[in-house]
Amino acid sequence: MTPKEDRRLRIGVLGCGPIAQFAHFESCTKASNADLYAICDVAEDLRTRMAATHAPEKTFAEYDAMLADPDVEAVIIATSDAFHVPASLRALEAGKHVLCEKPIGVSVEEVEQLRDAAARAGRILQIGHMKRFDPGLQAAKTFVDTEMGEVLALKAWYCDSTHRYTMTDAVQPLPVTSKLARKPGGNPKADLRRYYMLAHGSHLLDLARWLCGPITEVRARLSERFGAYCWFVDTTFANGTLGHLDLTVAVRMDWHEGLQLYGQNGSVVARTFNPWYFRSSEVDIFHEKDATVRKPLGADGHFYRRQVEGFAETILTGKTQLGADAEDGVANIRAMVAIARSVTEGRAVRLDEVAGAL
Repeated sequence: MTPKEDRRLRIGVLGCGPIAQFAHFESCTKASNADLYAICDVAEDLRTRMAATHAPEKTFAEYDAMLADPDVEAVIIATSDAFHVPASLRALEAGKHVLCEKPIGVSVEEVEQLRDAAARAGRILQIGHMKRFDPGLQAAKTFVDTEMGEVLALKAWYCDSTHRYTMTDAVQPLPVTSKLARKPGGNPKADLRRYYMLAHGSHLLDLARWLCGPITEVRARLSERFGAYCWFVDTTFANGTLGHLDLTVAVRMDWHEGLQLYGQNGSVVARTFNPWYFRSSEVDIFHEKDATVRKPLGADGHFYRRQVEGFAETILTGKTQLGADAEDGVANIRAMVAIARSVTEGRAVRLDEVAGAL
């Protein structure tokens, strides 16, 4: 492990459920510039077990009590989606920096409210799009920004697999659960179109925007057959790049995720793996100037830990934020709402004409 630095960001994690157990507790513990200072959960049995396992300095049953602690400098919100915006707003009002799991919200208006609250508070709001911290994809981003020149087209795909839980259950620890855990009203999976777009489409859209810039228009088609959902989305980017996005849940094959990016001075081909393998994307970067292909090793594939370190570095040093910010959150929600409208209405939809919730 990388040695701990002298000055470290003191983080409190809200929620002790699976995503905190699989990603955030370990990331704070392993991060060179951050500490797991506190954990908070209403379920006493779950909170006690997590405290015994991860040894934070403090534990809290009430979120407001954790926010009132002056030693807590930032919070990671690792709760159900329905709680993301309210919990983020409370943290910002308390003067804390926020790293919130994706999707940041479910409507354009609430995410705009959150963006404005972060600006008023003068605090960092980062969204948990951890793929921005995949070292292979970061190498691709650097090439796009510095050497590729004009971008011609992007093809990107995110295809969950029917076998994903067979495979990931073998490598993940058994999550600790509690009957006392707080749950949102209703069943988030009752509307699978909405659930899959928020859970998986948010990743695909954020990656496309990160590499190619703002999306101005989408035209989407959706096929629902034999329990599978397949979105094909034609995208227009502000810089003239053409895009085709494929979101399929679930393919009858191995996990299938990646991209092809064509530019003026070269191209990028990437294969991305299931995130719970903590394996950097395999990326081939083609340089037209000398007809070579370069493949970054990406040995450090723990992008959840790298995400925490980037979050902490921004706060502690003032370095430019590498992760997705509040404006990215607004743009991603707008794109998802536009895709849903395009499917329903059978036409191209501009992002600047949409509002409301997914």
